[in-house]
Amino acid sequence: MASSDVNKPQSLPPYPEMIIAALEALKDDNGSNKSSISKYIESKYVDLPADHSQLLSVNLTKMKESGELAFLKNNYMKSEKAPPHRGRGRPPKPKEPLSPPIVVQLPSRPRGRPPKDRNTPNSTKSKVASSTGRPRGRPRKMAKPTRGLGGSVDAGAVPTPSKRPRGRPPKVKVASTEVSVEI
Repeated sequence: MASSDVNKPQSLPPYPEMIIAALEALKDDNGSNKSSISKYIESKYVDLPADHSQLLSVNLTKMKESGELAFLKNNYMKSEKAPPHRGRGRPPKPKEPLSPPIVVQLPSRPRGRPPKDRNTPNSTKSKVASSTGRPRGRPRKMAKPTRGLGGSVDAGAVPTPSKRPRGRPPKVKVASTEVSVEI
């Protein structure tokens, strides 16, 4: 312990106190940069260690991370003088206090569609429209006529051609005719 007391000069205050004193003495509204703080400390205190710049950097970083100092535009300032840090993106809208909800009581009704009134004369709709005489919508598909009861073709009836197959018809091959001339 005696060796640590001998190596450490007793006249120097701790670095955080020196940094705060430098910021108060410089009195810059925008804060002070590292070089101006270092110059102030060097002018005020004569017996500084050889690694003064490293110690100053380390202590400035610690104080910045702990919240004692604010770092804005490469300048250090006390955190109470620093403007509030604005996050990224669009700021949220201010929240307005909500008024108490208004309770509206509706008359109670049963759920679902109301039943039809059976007393009205026009309550049942007919499928025939009165103006055209035809029913609404697509007409029903007609059943195919059968060929008699036994399924046999009548003698006077014209036979129906067979149905065409589905899809594209096959390509017709043209037979080439060769003409040979002998003289």
